[in-house]
Amino acid sequence: MIVSLESTWLKEEIMPGFGERLGRLRKARGLTQAELGKKVGLSQRMVAYYEKDEAQPPGPMLIDLASVLETSIDELLGKVNPTEPLTDPKEARFLKRLKRIQELPPQARRAILKVLDALLAQHDTRQPA
Repeated sequence: MIVSLESTWLKEEIMPGFGERLGRLRKARGLTQAELGKKVGLSQRMVAYYEKDEAQPPGPMLIDLASVLETSIDELLGKVNPTEPLTDPKEARFLKRLKRIQELPPQARRAILKVLDALLAQHDTRQPA
């Protein structure tokens, strides 16, 4: 009987909307569930579980999640409103790729820029001045 009382107590202590906030913040940072899990020591399956509002990670894990998601624990728990507008998930993934390109050696960056310039020129719909 004690086990069921504990599980009932734990369910009542979950902050409403936690899973939705976790998922929204993760997507705004351009992370998959697997990537977030790897950064905080969880499996993709556990991240998905926490995003369903069925459970909430323990306190120490909240610290790691907030750090990786570049937010506060209060914001993650819904105690305060977001301090800055979240990036669109598609834009976040794009920016994440650009950061990875910046880390490449100069020769590789130049090659990527040539390909991008060619694609942009091919799809440029602006009229010449």
